[in-house]
Amino acid sequence: MKHRLLAMALLVASSVSHAGDLNVNVAIPQLNVAEYHRPYVALWIEQPDQQFVANLAVWYDLKKRDNGGTKWLKDLRQWWRKSGRELPMPVDGVSGATHGVGQHQVVFKGTDTPLKTLAAGSYQLVIEASREGGGRELLRVPFDWPAKKAVQSSAQGQEELGKVTLSLKP
Repeated sequence: MKHRLLAMALLVASSVSHAGDLNVNVAIPQLNVAEYHRPYVALWIEQPDQQFVANLAVWYDLKKRDNGGTKWLKDLRQWWRKSGRELPMPVDGVSGATHGVGQHQVVFKGTDTPLKTLAAGSYQLVIEASREGGGRELLRVPFDWPAKKAVQSSAQGQEELGKVTLSLKP
């Protein structure tokens, strides 16, 4: 009986240690414009054929009265069409306030939703940004899950986003 319990404990421990971490660094650049508004940003996971898998984060204006910031979420066009229109905002663990100029890190443990249910395979991290009175930008960073070794990939934005770096750890 003790051996079975020990074997089960080792199996659970090995599956958790196999989960890995996914870290995303998003740079929001300083723009030289007359009136600057913080961008709305969505991060999600897709399959290589662009089939939606899971939401990771949505940054929008939480301070507007009567949840008025949700009115502008549809300006994140790709995210809105794939999953946004189906979500009652705010979403615990996904939605948060907009971020200003600078580097912003989002960390997801492999034991956290949605990574703990993410099947092994090839995926894309998708980041979309839209700014009032500004433009819209979308970046894709391919990755394989779970990571067999530490991996870092990046994509460079042109205006609304700076460099986006995806780091995976086994």
